[in-house]
Amino acid sequence: MMQISELPAAYARVHLPAKVALAVTEKPDGNYNLITIEWFMRTSIQPPMFAISIGHTRYSHDCLEGVRYFNLVFPAKEQKELLTLCGSNSGRDIDKFTAGDVKHFAGKLHKLPILKDAIANFECEVVSQVRSGDHTIYVGQVHYSWLDTDKELFFYS
Repeated sequence: MMQISELPAAYARVHLPAKVALAVTEKPDGNYNLITIEWFMRTSIQPPMFAISIGHTRYSHDCLEGVRYFNLVFPAKEQKELLTLCGSNSGRDIDKFTAGDVKHFAGKLHKLPILKDAIANFECEVVSQVRSGDHTIYVGQVHYSWLDTDKELFFYS
């Protein structure tokens, strides 16, 4: 029977399994950062665009305010440990690429890393942003897409 509920209880019931992703950003020192995200979506077919929502207290928020590019990465099952590392540590404190032994190569758009072990990487340029409470939604136009058809998508449960 449908009844009124507190938001945390209702959301906890419906949000798993969740599709998660990684976002690659550039640090102020020119190195790179990774953040595990659950809040992302496709927002346009033509031109192709994705939006990611990043909390104001997150290091990746600072990075995106400085450099207006990100790669949206859809991880493979084998990257579960990397997702945990990136979701549990701040790029202010550690180099997640080194700590996670991330295999990558430079992308085409802004040279942000393309993760070799992922299913897909989308190179995005921030074209718009919207403040949404304690987060900012960054809308990125996709310039290049990368795909590995031999991998399976990771779902968090």
